[in-house]
Amino acid sequence: MDTPWESPVRRRLRESQPVFGCTITTSSLDVAARAATVGFHFLWLELEHSPLTLETVRNIVLATRDLPAVPFARLPVTETWTAKRVLDAGVHGVVFPFVSTPALANQAAAACRYPPQGRRGSGASLATACWPDPDSYYDSADHNIMTVVVVEEAAALAHVEEIAATPGVDVVFVGTGDLSFSLGLRGQQQHPQVEEAASAVLAAARRHGKIAGRPAGSTEQTQRYIDQGFLFFQAPSDLALFETGAHGFLSPHGIQPARRQRTLY
Repeated sequence: MDTPWESPVRRRLRESQPVFGCTITTSSLDVAARAATVGFHFLWLELEHSPLTLETVRNIVLATRDLPAVPFARLPVTETWTAKRVLDAGVHGVVFPFVSTPALANQAAAACRYPPQGRRGSGASLATACWPDPDSYYDSADHNIMTVVVVEEAAALAHVEEIAATPGVDVVFVGTGDLSFSLGLRGQQQHPQVEEAASAVLAAARRHGKIAGRPAGSTEQTQRYIDQGFLFFQAPSDLALFETGAHGFLSPHGIQPARRQRTLY
Protein backbone atom coordinates (compact mmCIF):
# COMPACT_ATOMS: atom_id res chain seq x y z
CA MET A 1 0.00 0.00 0.00
CA ASP A 2 1.34 3.41 -0.97
CA THR A 3 2.31 5.73 1.88
CA PRO A 4 0.06 8.83 1.91
CA TRP A 5 1.78 12.02 0.82
CA GLU A 6 2.89 14.31 3.64
CA SER A 7 3.75 17.99 3.36
CA PRO A 8 7.53 18.41 3.58
CA VAL A 9 6.99 21.45 5.79
CA ARG A 10 4.74 19.56 8.19
CA ARG A 11 7.17 16.61 8.23
CA ARG A 12 10.20 18.77 9.10
CA LEU A 13 8.29 20.56 11.84
CA ARG A 14 7.12 17.24 13.27
CA GLU A 15 10.80 16.29 13.46
CA SER A 16 11.58 19.61 15.23
CA GLN A 17 13.54 20.88 12.22
CA PRO A 18 13.34 24.56 11.21
CA VAL A 19 11.63 25.59 7.98
CA PHE A 20 12.34 28.69 5.90
CA GLY A 21 10.07 30.36 3.38
CA CYS A 22 11.27 32.81 0.75
CA THR A 23 8.95 35.82 0.58
CA ILE A 24 7.74 36.20 -3.01
CA THR A 25 6.70 39.74 -3.90
CA THR A 26 7.13 39.78 -7.68
CA SER A 27 5.05 38.09 -10.38
CA SER A 28 8.06 36.44 -12.08
CA LEU A 29 7.45 32.71 -12.42
CA ASP A 30 11.17 32.20 -13.05
CA VAL A 31 12.02 33.80 -9.70
CA ALA A 32 9.42 31.70 -7.87
CA ALA A 33 10.55 28.48 -9.54
CA ARG A 34 14.20 29.23 -8.78
CA ALA A 35 13.37 30.08 -5.17
CA ALA A 36 11.60 26.73 -4.92
CA THR A 37 14.80 24.84 -5.81
CA VAL A 38 17.59 26.58 -3.88
CA GLY A 39 16.83 25.12 -0.46
CA PHE A 40 13.77 26.93 0.88
CA HIS A 41 11.06 24.69 2.27
CA PHE A 42 8.13 26.85 1.24
CA LEU A 43 7.32 30.03 -0.66
CA TRP A 44 5.60 32.81 1.28
CA LEU A 45 3.40 34.35 -1.43
CA GLU A 46 2.87 37.89 -0.19
CA LEU A 47 -0.65 39.10 -0.96
CA GLU A 48 -0.77 41.62 1.90
CA HIS A 49 2.22 43.83 1.13
CA SER A 50 2.88 43.29 -2.57
CA PRO A 51 1.00 43.54 -5.88
CA LEU A 52 0.60 39.75 -6.22
CA THR A 53 -2.85 38.77 -7.46
CA LEU A 54 -4.86 35.58 -7.16
CA GLU A 55 -4.01 34.81 -10.78
CA THR A 56 -0.30 35.16 -9.97
CA VAL A 57 -0.73 32.77 -7.05
CA ARG A 58 -2.30 30.20 -9.35
CA ASN A 59 0.49 30.58 -11.91
CA ILE A 60 3.15 30.17 -9.20
CA VAL A 61 1.39 27.06 -7.89
CA LEU A 62 1.55 25.58 -11.39
CA ALA A 63 5.14 26.72 -12.04
CA THR A 64 6.40 25.17 -8.80
CA ARG A 65 4.42 21.95 -8.93
CA ASP A 66 6.60 18.99 -7.84
CA LEU A 67 9.47 21.32 -6.86
CA PRO A 68 10.95 21.04 -3.35
CA ALA A 69 9.40 24.19 -1.84
CA VAL A 70 5.61 24.25 -1.51
CA PRO A 71 3.49 27.43 -1.86
CA PHE A 72 1.92 29.20 1.11
CA ALA A 73 -0.07 32.44 0.78
CA ARG A 74 -0.30 35.32 3.23
CA LEU A 75 -3.74 36.88 2.89
CA PRO A 76 -4.46 40.61 2.92
CA VAL A 77 -7.22 40.09 5.52
CA THR A 78 -8.39 37.26 7.76
CA GLU A 79 -11.62 36.26 6.07
CA THR A 80 -13.00 32.84 5.14
CA TRP A 81 -13.60 33.81 1.52
CA THR A 82 -10.04 35.05 0.98
CA ALA A 83 -8.66 31.77 2.34
CA LYS A 84 -11.05 29.80 0.16
CA ARG A 85 -9.75 31.43 -3.01
CA VAL A 86 -6.04 30.74 -2.41
CA LEU A 87 -6.78 27.21 -1.18
CA ASP A 88 -8.78 26.48 -4.31
CA ALA A 89 -5.82 27.82 -6.31
CA GLY A 90 -3.76 25.02 -4.79
CA VAL A 91 -1.64 26.49 -1.97
CA HIS A 92 -0.39 24.24 0.81
CA GLY A 93 -0.68 26.72 3.66
CA VAL A 94 -2.45 29.95 4.55
CA VAL A 95 -1.02 32.79 6.64
CA PHE A 96 -3.71 34.89 8.34
CA PRO A 97 -2.73 38.46 9.35
CA PHE A 98 -3.78 40.38 12.47
CA VAL A 99 -5.26 37.43 14.37
CA SER A 100 -5.89 39.24 17.64
CA THR A 101 -8.78 37.26 19.12
CA PRO A 102 -9.71 33.62 19.69
CA ALA A 103 -12.69 34.15 17.35
CA LEU A 104 -10.37 35.09 14.48
CA ALA A 105 -8.12 32.14 15.24
CA ASN A 106 -11.11 29.81 15.09
CA GLN A 107 -12.24 31.41 11.84
CA ALA A 108 -8.80 30.88 10.33
CA ALA A 109 -8.65 27.23 11.34
CA ALA A 110 -12.18 26.53 10.08
CA ALA A 111 -11.46 28.19 6.73
CA CYS A 112 -8.70 25.66 6.00
CA ARG A 113 -10.67 22.47 6.65
CA TYR A 114 -13.72 20.80 5.20
CA PRO A 115 -16.82 20.05 7.27
CA PRO A 116 -17.41 18.76 9.85
CA GLN A 117 -14.08 20.08 11.21
CA GLY A 118 -14.29 23.37 9.31
CA ARG A 119 -16.20 25.55 6.86
CA ARG A 120 -14.22 25.25 3.64
CA GLY A 121 -16.29 25.03 0.44
CA SER A 122 -15.97 22.04 -1.87
CA GLY A 123 -15.08 23.71 -5.20
CA ALA A 124 -11.42 22.64 -5.38
CA SER A 125 -11.11 21.32 -8.93
CA LEU A 126 -8.09 23.55 -9.69
CA ALA A 127 -6.33 22.53 -6.49
CA THR A 128 -7.09 18.86 -7.06
CA ALA A 129 -5.49 19.02 -10.50
CA CYS A 130 -2.08 19.99 -9.10
CA TRP A 131 -2.11 18.40 -5.63
CA PRO A 132 0.56 15.72 -4.97
CA ASP A 133 -2.18 13.26 -3.96
CA PRO A 134 -5.09 14.15 -6.28
CA ASP A 135 -7.02 10.91 -5.75
CA SER A 136 -7.71 11.73 -2.12
CA TYR A 137 -7.50 15.52 -2.16
CA TYR A 138 -10.06 16.31 0.54
CA ASP A 139 -8.58 14.04 3.20
CA SER A 140 -5.02 14.88 2.14
CA ALA A 141 -5.70 18.62 2.20
CA ASP A 142 -7.32 18.45 5.63
CA HIS A 143 -4.26 16.64 6.96
CA ASN A 144 -1.53 18.62 5.21
CA ILE A 145 -2.65 22.22 4.66
CA MET A 146 -1.19 24.40 7.39
CA THR A 147 -2.91 27.24 9.21
CA VAL A 148 -0.57 30.04 10.30
CA VAL A 149 -1.95 32.85 12.46
CA VAL A 150 0.00 36.07 12.90
CA VAL A 151 0.08 37.82 16.26
CA GLU A 152 0.99 41.40 15.41
CA GLU A 153 -1.07 43.70 17.60
CA ALA A 154 -0.60 44.56 21.24
CA ALA A 155 -4.24 43.62 21.86
CA ALA A 156 -3.50 40.06 20.73
CA LEU A 157 -1.02 39.52 23.55
CA ALA A 158 -3.86 39.40 26.08
CA HIS A 159 -5.39 36.51 24.10
CA VAL A 160 -2.28 34.65 23.01
CA GLU A 161 -3.02 31.69 25.28
CA GLU A 162 -6.47 31.13 23.74
CA ILE A 163 -5.14 31.77 20.23
CA ALA A 164 -2.43 29.15 20.68
CA ALA A 165 -4.95 26.70 22.14
CA THR A 166 -7.24 26.90 19.09
CA PRO A 167 -7.72 23.48 17.47
CA GLY A 168 -6.57 23.50 13.85
CA VAL A 169 -4.02 26.29 14.27
CA ASP A 170 -0.61 24.88 13.36
CA VAL A 171 1.73 27.88 13.69
CA VAL A 172 1.56 30.99 15.86
CA PHE A 173 3.72 33.56 14.10
CA VAL A 174 5.01 36.74 15.73
CA GLY A 175 4.71 39.63 13.28
CA THR A 176 7.48 41.68 14.85
CA GLY A 177 7.18 44.58 12.41
CA ASP A 178 3.55 45.47 12.95
CA LEU A 179 3.77 44.43 16.60
CA SER A 180 6.52 47.00 17.14
CA PHE A 181 4.29 49.71 15.67
CA SER A 182 1.34 48.55 17.77
CA LEU A 183 3.54 48.86 20.86
CA GLY A 184 4.50 52.41 19.86
CA LEU A 185 8.04 51.43 18.81
CA ARG A 186 7.67 52.16 15.07
CA GLY A 187 9.74 49.40 13.51
CA GLN A 188 12.19 48.65 16.34
CA GLN A 189 11.80 44.92 15.91
CA GLN A 190 14.69 44.06 18.27
CA HIS A 191 13.40 46.26 21.10
CA PRO A 192 13.21 44.44 24.48
CA GLN A 193 9.42 44.92 24.57
CA VAL A 194 9.05 43.18 21.22
CA GLU A 195 11.36 40.37 22.32
CA GLU A 196 9.41 40.00 25.55
CA ALA A 197 6.18 39.70 23.56
CA ALA A 198 7.79 37.18 21.20
CA SER A 199 8.87 35.10 24.17
CA ALA A 200 5.31 35.11 25.51
CA VAL A 201 3.98 33.90 22.14
CA LEU A 202 6.65 31.19 21.99
CA ALA A 203 5.80 29.99 25.50
CA ALA A 204 2.07 29.86 24.74
CA ALA A 205 2.65 27.98 21.49
CA ARG A 206 4.83 25.39 23.20
CA ARG A 207 2.34 24.90 26.03
CA HIS A 208 -0.32 23.98 23.50
CA GLY A 209 1.85 21.88 21.20
CA LYS A 210 1.97 24.46 18.41
CA ILE A 211 4.87 25.71 16.30
CA ALA A 212 6.14 29.26 16.89
CA GLY A 213 7.42 31.40 14.04
CA ARG A 214 8.84 34.83 13.29
CA PRO A 215 10.71 36.68 10.51
CA ALA A 216 14.28 35.52 9.89
CA GLY A 217 17.03 38.11 10.22
CA SER A 218 20.74 37.47 9.95
CA THR A 219 22.12 33.94 10.17
CA GLU A 220 23.37 34.54 13.71
CA GLN A 221 20.09 36.12 14.81
CA THR A 222 18.02 33.32 13.30
CA GLN A 223 20.15 30.67 14.96
CA ARG A 224 19.45 32.37 18.28
CA TYR A 225 15.72 32.15 17.54
CA ILE A 226 16.07 28.44 16.71
CA ASP A 227 17.90 27.88 19.99
CA GLN A 228 15.00 29.60 21.75
CA GLY A 229 12.50 27.23 20.13
CA PHE A 230 11.19 29.05 17.05
CA LEU A 231 10.99 26.77 14.00
CA PHE A 232 8.92 28.52 11.29
CA PHE A 233 10.65 31.43 9.55
CA GLN A 234 9.72 34.01 6.94
CA ALA A 235 12.96 34.63 5.05
CA PRO A 236 13.72 37.89 3.23
CA SER A 237 11.95 38.70 -0.01
CA ASP A 238 13.05 37.88 -3.53
CA LEU A 239 14.00 41.52 -4.11
CA ALA A 240 15.86 41.79 -0.81
CA LEU A 241 17.87 38.66 -1.58
CA PHE A 242 18.69 40.00 -5.04
CA GLU A 243 19.86 43.29 -3.55
CA THR A 244 21.98 41.51 -0.94
CA GLY A 245 23.57 39.29 -3.58
CA ALA A 246 24.27 42.23 -5.90
CA HIS A 247 25.84 44.26 -3.10
CA GLY A 248 27.99 41.31 -2.04
CA PHE A 249 29.25 40.93 -5.60
CA LEU A 250 29.90 44.63 -6.27
CA SER A 251 31.11 46.00 -2.94
CA PRO A 252 34.56 44.29 -3.07
CA HIS A 253 35.12 46.33 -6.25
CA GLY A 254 34.28 49.57 -4.46
CA ILE A 255 30.89 49.88 -6.14
CA GLN A 256 28.16 51.07 -3.84
CA PRO A 257 24.39 51.21 -4.47
CA ALA A 258 23.38 54.22 -6.51
CA ARG A 259 21.48 56.91 -4.67
CA ARG A 260 17.97 57.30 -6.01
CA GLN A 261 17.32 60.51 -7.81
CA ARG A 262 13.88 62.07 -7.82
CA THR A 263 12.67 62.92 -11.30
CA LEU A 264 10.51 65.98 -11.67
CA TYR A 265 7.82 65.83 -14.35
